[in-house]
Amino acid sequence: MRLHLIAVGNRMPAWVEQGYGEYAKRLPADCALVLHEIAPGKRTKGADLERARREEGEKMLAVLPKGAWVVALEVGGRDWSTEQLAEHINTWRREGHDVALLVGGPEGLADAARARADEQWSLSSLTLPHPLVRIVLAEQIYRAWSLTQGHPYHR
Repeated sequence: MRLHLIAVGNRMPAWVEQGYGEYAKRLPADCALVLHEIAPGKRTKGADLERARREEGEKMLAVLPKGAWVVALEVGGRDWSTEQLAEHINTWRREGHDVALLVGGPEGLADAARARADEQWSLSSLTLPHPLVRIVLAEQIYRAWSLTQGHPYHR
């Protein structure tokens, strides 16, 4: 199983790449976290933001791995504890298919991307900066994986 983080945004600051990379590299090959960056649409003065969001969604759907279970990260999604995330990871590994985690841009996920999702997950009811979401997501996946392995990291 591979976890595919499909996120709008590129050219992240070094601290984001370092933080994300630190947790992603800790995961084993059978639970690898792979980042797919989607170039954001233009958001200049007078830009059509709905069109930008729609185009971002089309790009996200184009990189979805075939047969992947799709999880949209949405503020209104279900709140999972670390233990519940660990259960999801165990289920995904047992079922043997890839998982795609979708993180939208400043205006959120496109309707088509949200509609394609098999479920919705909320990291927090707080509004988090998109670069920080990558780090929090990677850390929580590593924490949940370590829990499934009896690794002391979760303590």
